[in-house]
Amino acid sequence: MTFQVDTHRMGVNIASPAGASLAGLTHVALSVYQANSEVYGQGEPAGSLYIVEFGCVRVGRFTSDGRRYVVGFCFAGDVFGWESDVVHDFFAEAVEISGIRAVRPGRANDAPAKLLPLMLKSLRRFEQHLIVLRGTRVDERLAAFLCQLSERQDGESLVQLPMPRSDIGDYLGVSLETVSRILRRFKDRGIIRTPDTHSVEILDWQRLQNLCSA
Repeated sequence: MTFQVDTHRMGVNIASPAGASLAGLTHVALSVYQANSEVYGQGEPAGSLYIVEFGCVRVGRFTSDGRRYVVGFCFAGDVFGWESDVVHDFFAEAVEISGIRAVRPGRANDAPAKLLPLMLKSLRRFEQHLIVLRGTRVDERLAAFLCQLSERQDGESLVQLPMPRSDIGDYLGVSLETVSRILRRFKDRGIIRTPDTHSVEILDWQRLQNLCSA
């Protein structure tokens, strides 16, 4: 489910994490997506760039045998949807209630130039994710994921996890059970604590970072 809102009338803060690049694009309608609703489907026509104003979006792909892979999570200030084909090779869904602006290049002044820094940042994160997945142990992958999320949340020790653990498993290439087991291992070692299913508090930064660079 999605609906459009007037950001000026509802008082949305354009000086958000996305602010620097959204300045000048505030005339683009903000669409609000409910949790688990589809932004676009795999195989649907492409052509727009999407900017996250608030919330979280998962981007992924289904294989021919029905398996799901999550290739990224987009937060406020992130851009997604840039693909070279005329159709989307990936799907995008709101993890939680999310505000998203869709920009069609050529229709919003110099939008592509404004969005280029965000696109390059998203590409760098994707490259880092590929490095993490290649030749690392599961505990190293999960440690890197938590460190990266904390970095994206201004270095907070209490890391918010809007996505379910099944999403984390599909992102790291492991099962939900494995994610839960490794989190429990980190907890038993005093590296983290889990106040609830949607947050992790990092207690021992050094040990977690040592796992990232193991």
